[in-house]
Amino acid sequence: MNLDNCPRCGKLFAKNFRDICPSCMREIDKEYESCAEFLRKNRGAIIYEVSEHTNVSIRQITRFIREGRISLIEAYNLGYPCEVCGDMIRENNMCNSCRSRLIKEVNRLEGVNTDDSRAAASRLSYQINERLKDR
Repeated sequence: MNLDNCPRCGKLFAKNFRDICPSCMREIDKEYESCAEFLRKNRGAIIYEVSEHTNVSIRQITRFIREGRISLIEAYNLGYPCEVCGDMIRENNMCNSCRSRLIKEVNRLEGVNTDDSRAAASRLSYQINERLKDR
């Protein structure tokens, strides 16, 4: 039997297929039910309104969306914040502008690394050739 501390409340529990204790799981299910009920009545609500009226954190509502428990198809105004800049998005974890900035930065760094490795390789061969000429 595996024992672990619940990351949410800190209680010791017998770990099974879930990473949180049963009491926290029941609490999360209640939070989900309150969010789902609010969204059934208020389909045009945004995430901040859902959080304010249900007392469920935006982070937890975002988890519900990512897990597929809350569908964005039926809630047309609902979105969640981009993990980088905080703009509201409806898919993935970054908005398009942050994603393109990240791709540009990665490409730039890859270019720097390949230039550095080429320069280092050419310097090594040059030094070896020079040493051979000196003999």
